[in-house]
Amino acid sequence: MRTGEPLPALGDVLATLDTGVWHWDTAAGLVTVDAVAARLLGLPAQEVTLTEAQVRARLHPVDWNEITGVVQLAVAEGTLAEVRIRIMDEQNRVVRVVRSRSKPSFDHARKGYLLTGSLQEVAEPTPGTPAGRSAVTGDWRRSREAFLLDAGRALAEARSTQEVLRVAANLSMPGFSPDGLAVFGVEGGQLTIIGHHGHEPGADNPFYMPLDTDYPAAEVVRTGRAVYLSSPEEYRNRYPLTWPLAQRFGRRSWAFLPLTSSGRTMGAWLAAFAYPVAFTPDERSVLTTVARMLAQALSRAGTAESERALTDGLQRSMMPKLGPGIPGMSVTARYVPTGGGLQVGGDWYDVIPLPGGTSPTRPGGGRFALVIGDVQGHDVRAAGLMGQLRIALRAYASEGHRPDAVLSRASRFLHGIGEADPAELRFATCLYAEVDPDSGVLEVARAGHPDPVIRMADATVLTRPTAGGLPLGIDPDADYPTTRLILESGETLMICTDGLIETGGHDLDTGWRRLRAILEEHKGNQEELADALVQAVHGPSSHHTTGPLIDRREDDIAVLLLSRQGDGCGCGARDTVRPPVRRTMLTVAQAEPEQVAVARHQLRQLLHDWSSPDQVDSAVLLLSEILTNVLVHTDADALLLAEVSDGGDGRRIRVEVTDAGDDLPHLRRPGELASSGRGLVLVELLAHTWGVDPRGKGKSIWYELYEKDGAGPDGAPPV
Repeated sequence: MRTGEPLPALGDVLATLDTGVWHWDTAAGLVTVDAVAARLLGLPAQEVTLTEAQVRARLHPVDWNEITGVVQLAVAEGTLAEVRIRIMDEQNRVVRVVRSRSKPSFDHARKGYLLTGSLQEVAEPTPGTPAGRSAVTGDWRRSREAFLLDAGRALAEARSTQEVLRVAANLSMPGFSPDGLAVFGVEGGQLTIIGHHGHEPGADNPFYMPLDTDYPAAEVVRTGRAVYLSSPEEYRNRYPLTWPLAQRFGRRSWAFLPLTSSGRTMGAWLAAFAYPVAFTPDERSVLTTVARMLAQALSRAGTAESERALTDGLQRSMMPKLGPGIPGMSVTARYVPTGGGLQVGGDWYDVIPLPGGTSPTRPGGGRFALVIGDVQGHDVRAAGLMGQLRIALRAYASEGHRPDAVLSRASRFLHGIGEADPAELRFATCLYAEVDPDSGVLEVARAGHPDPVIRMADATVLTRPTAGGLPLGIDPDADYPTTRLILESGETLMICTDGLIETGGHDLDTGWRRLRAILEEHKGNQEELADALVQAVHGPSSHHTTGPLIDRREDDIAVLLLSRQGDGCGCGARDTVRPPVRRTMLTVAQAEPEQVAVARHQLRQLLHDWSSPDQVDSAVLLLSEILTNVLVHTDADALLLAEVSDGGDGRRIRVEVTDAGDDLPHLRRPGELASSGRGLVLVELLAHTWGVDPRGKGKSIWYELYEKDGAGPDGAPPV
């Protein structure tokens, strides 16, 4: 073409270059192609208007989805949309690969995209070559899809901001991997850096700047649009003021992408490269996808961290801090929230100094109360009620009320809260124990809570049945009877919520057996015992990660251990050395004949390791006979005292039943048809020795059995 001649028509130029033109209106669903574009699509070489379905039938299905994503990305960034497309025939075979370039726009009135672009045939690049790396098709496409799946899975599993940043720093993108990363946040109108990788220590200091600074990350946060800088020259020309901040790191290309979550730009992500990157539409698509996943992961992690900080602070403020200083006793507590949700719940414990003694957290302490309870539910409402109930119990106890009165007032208090909002009515179980450190006497009142457990000095474990009433908040006029227990030297009292018993699919029976084994076999101190109890049901640290055991924590767990110092308590102190004694006490009232069965169960627990099962059966039978005689032939209550001791020549069991009746029993020889009078006959036949001792008021009937026949007190033969 000579100088001065007119330029050829655009259509002729494109036809000479074998380049077709097409127009796509997504609102109308129509695609118009010229003759060259029609031929490249495998159609007759003539201008034609096609439906989207007709065009889609000629393209590889994966490439059609690729076009949609590239168009949306180009509109968002205001750039060209470039994509490689595989053209298919009727047998679904690839006949050619074409490249399309277009400038898309979005019509807000018609809510659709308008695209006019070119279509040109290209050679399929060799997989693994630089050309193949930039192509949509081939090995790079499959590598990219696998990378995005792995990256999405890793970011979804990150539970904290630091884990998210660690995952982002280890991302290995297919074909182009950044060697420097930075995540920016916004705080008080300032651009801050949340974390970085690939920079020397202190590199984050310059990134603390106002949002109106001429800096790529600040511009991304202001506009919500990505910034791609393919060369140092481009960076220096566009951002001359802040170019020195990036120059010292020696990078060649940079990508700044917005971190958008729920329609809000929460920060920016910087990916810096040590080599030139052209940032093709495919590479931009990968970076944009990663930025979206990173924003979602950071948003989830930030929300989770805020919730954890809130709930941890709430629980810490509601749980007492146990300190040393109870003379002759030690207290250990553990609390573990449930495994799901906000990790708050209604379980609580408390140690309350009572009037007439100083605080148990200071030397010289006097009487105090142990409280443990469980408000229905595992939500914020339960935690709030727990806090109110704990304060109310502390107030009632500080006024000097007895355990039954404390629980009665607390039940009325909780019921009153529920009356104000019946839809939010909750109940609570509770165990309240008033403790005298000098004598070891415990006055226990129970409101629907599991019974306490005693671990004796020789590791024998007994469940201590105690009288109880309804859970708090159900009946404002409910009564809560009191049971007296004695904690001997070297013994440990355990009270807990049902979460410690039933977690892991157990019921009350199997859960107690699991805890009993731990209590009996443990050899460490009291702190280690508390950890062992929680560990057995809560699981090791590996159970806190994803997997089938993550939901082992179905309920909150609270446990309190109270030890009276002596041999075997594991609390680090000893009393005067004396022969080990197992002892249990129980009151059987006239109005509670069912307590006879409880007494039999207590005695069997006391003799759990007795060598002769026949002797155990005999001891239980004799106890049942004596208790029944007291209830039938007197109007008084019976007090049971059973002791297992070791005098050096073998163990013996002494069972003593005391009542306030004045009539002494006499051994009789009943006839064959007599309906009574055989109780003492059985005692004489089965016991090694027995007797009846009158007291100042009442009497005491006792019997002894020796584990080693022929051994008696101090080695004397049985009488």
